[in-house]
Amino acid sequence: MKAQKKIGIWMDHANANLIEFDSDVAATKTISSDFDAEDRAATLQRSENEMHNKEQQKHSTFYKNLSIVIKDFDEVILFGPTDAKIELYNLLKQNHQFDKIKIEVKNSDKMNYKEQHNFVDDHFRRLAVKN
Repeated sequence: MKAQKKIGIWMDHANANLIEFDSDVAATKTISSDFDAEDRAATLQRSENEMHNKEQQKHSTFYKNLSIVIKDFDEVILFGPTDAKIELYNLLKQNHQFDKIKIEVKNSDKMNYKEQHNFVDDHFRRLAVKN
């Protein structure tokens, strides 16, 4: 039986920290959204509608980049302080490519890297005990 690949993703609307469970090295890969305060200010000066359109396009690209990573895993925990995790979850559930991936969503506060690693470790170890 092949080992299950598991990943935790702490995210907000600006960044996503990807933490693989059971990796030998406690490394965190970060994917960032391209939409920042400068983009917001520049487009808002021209038009609020244009600012919202640009923000949606950048978030769409951000979520697409995350989905490319997620498709290589069997289990995923999305967590973080904003609704970004729920937005991503809803997009993934609409795509049948992710039907066989177990995806969970949990609320959490802002966390440093060590707290994020501990959260992912605790989550998947707790699941292993239940199974």
